Amino acid sequence: MVSLITQFTNFLRRDHRCQLCQLPVTGPHPIWCQHCLARFPCPPYCRHCGHTLLQDADQCGHCLNAPRPWQRFYRVGEYQFPLRQVIHQFKFQRQFWLASPLGELLAQQIDDPAPLLLPIPLHPIRRLQRGFNQSSLIAQVIAQRTGSRLATRRLRRQRYTAPQHRLSKTQRQHNLERAFTLTAKALPRHVALVDDVVTTGSTVAGAATLLHQHGVERVDIYCLCYTPA
Repeated sequence: MVSLITQFTNFLRRDHRCQLCQLPVTGPHPIWCQHCLARFPCPPYCRHCGHTLLQDADQCGHCLNAPRPWQRFYRVGEYQFPLRQVIHQFKFQRQFWLASPLGELLAQQIDDPAPLLLPIPLHPIRRLQRGFNQSSLIAQVIAQRTGSRLATRRLRRQRYTAPQHRLSKTQRQHNLERAFTLTAKALPRHVALVDDVVTTGSTVAGAATLLHQHGVERVDIYCLCYTPA
């Protein structure tokens, strides 16, 4: 799959047309023009929970009131136009080659890479329906950029759950109870979970809690988009 992503990215590079506005690409980025890239919503945020703030901070009031079960949060931007449209093309229109430029944007934000990356898994049924796991493709690009090791089968989803985007916050939390399992117990002290979009954080929280139960001391979250409340 990585070779296919590279082939499509090279094809788009030769086309020199922005995939959002269709204007000629004059900057160094092969997919989007500098004007569209500048419109990607990237407001300041809390480096612990991912919550949007007026300025960057290591912790915010939300963290002090209800600490999340992970230690560091990295994101490209908010789930708003036009980044939201790009994510939709990637996930639901099978434009899997977008994993390469999106993963590159995310890798640029990571200043202290985890030695091991675990993509949030799809249940085998949903993996079959979609044809690929978007989190795994993003993690592959990050691993190539940072030198981290990628393990796609250590974290597995053992229950088929309803899609998170269709549920309320309370339903999301119950939907993921005991949804994940680890197939290997030996893990490094620092691990990163890779996902495409984080909304309430229920999915990554469930996985992070499981990792802490198996001796992981630091869990980071790498995601493309955070959905503001």
